Amino acid sequence: MNKQKRQEIFTRFRDDNPHPTTELEYSNPFELLIAVILSAQATDVGVNKATRKLYPVANTPEAIYALGVDGLKEYIKTIGLFNAKAENVIKTCKALVEKHNSVVPDNREDLEALPGVGRKTANVVLNTAFGQPTMAVDTHIYRVSNRTKIAPGKNVNEVEQKLLRFIPKEFLQDAHHWLILHGRYTCVARKPKCGSCMIEDLCEFKEKTDF
Repeated sequence: MNKQKRQEIFTRFRDDNPHPTTELEYSNPFELLIAVILSAQATDVGVNKATRKLYPVANTPEAIYALGVDGLKEYIKTIGLFNAKAENVIKTCKALVEKHNSVVPDNREDLEALPGVGRKTANVVLNTAFGQPTMAVDTHIYRVSNRTKIAPGKNVNEVEQKLLRFIPKEFLQDAHHWLILHGRYTCVARKPKCGSCMIEDLCEFKEKTDF
């Protein structure tokens, strides 16, 4: 795929959705961090249902830490892997209180040092909460990047580096959200909706559908 095609693809994404954002519900960087930790191998819809009950009761590191692991589980037990996630969230809250004055750090090194926070989670927080042009490659972005040939790669790290290199700078801040939404609703895993896709004529996927 050439530079002109990528320019046009992201121009269309921007024209269609000028101010994209995450579908996770949050009101501050801490709420976003916890929601992203909870969202691993879970849907945003499922996470939002849990945090709508949790955040009115506890939405600071101190308050969630005070719930304890068992207390937190009661709020997130509908989410996959909730046992491990409860442990990580409590440890992360403890670390935020003790090491960061209860403030979510705005740099990758400190974020990735928190329990349950990997590169993808850190990228989401840096991009969405702090406005940094990072690229969190989840299953949707990995699929879209490879299928369309925007940035093909053998693993998520390779796709991330290519996206950062290939996407025109003017689009980098929002590209993460456009690609996720495109993968979630149009370029879906089993049968992509090529017939109703706004970039069908630019995409280099050979097995297009007329769905």
